[in-house]
Amino acid sequence: MNDPHFTELRCQIDNAITFHDLAGARSLIVTGLELAQRLECLGEVMYFRAQGAIIDERFTEALELLNQALAFNPADGAAYNDMALCMLELGRIDGVLEVFDHGIAVEPDYATIHHNKGWFLNKIGRPTEALACFRQALAFAPQRVVTWENMANACEELGLPAQALEAYQKALFYLKDADTGIGAQLRAEIARLELVVQG
Repeated sequence: MNDPHFTELRCQIDNAITFHDLAGARSLIVTGLELAQRLECLGEVMYFRAQGAIIDERFTEALELLNQALAFNPADGAAYNDMALCMLELGRIDGVLEVFDHGIAVEPDYATIHHNKGWFLNKIGRPTEALACFRQALAFAPQRVVTWENMANACEELGLPAQALEAYQKALFYLKDADTGIGAQLRAEIARLELVVQG
């Protein structure tokens, strides 16, 4: 489990990276690193250093730092999540699902790891399993835009256009700033699927 001092900060970093606000993510990482050093939370120091390495696409270094973070806090689901993503960035597919599953076992209420496991399962052609992961992520974070969007993708893979449309509509509903490029993309997907469902 995360130290409560860092839970919100980690969430903000995750959101910044998800929505491609790398400058914002870097600033949050610096804040987290300074706080972790001040509180002498070595696991968090390693975690925030790993986040910086991930943003800079130094994935091998990030893996090493995440291993160090887990040595201090073996119940850190976010560290396992990020390890799996780094492995994928490095082209190491074998063992990724096991890393996701280990993270889920130690921190079962961490929505991001369920989401990312689902994203990976959908990418490798297992949309039914992906859908179950997205549902689990939404059980913990029902307003998670990116999960609704990925759920829509999995529904389309399964030939379920009405469910995909509903998921895209939910994503747009929960999007804080619907005037962004993401909002425009969601509206385009909704318009496309409305034609499919009605036609």
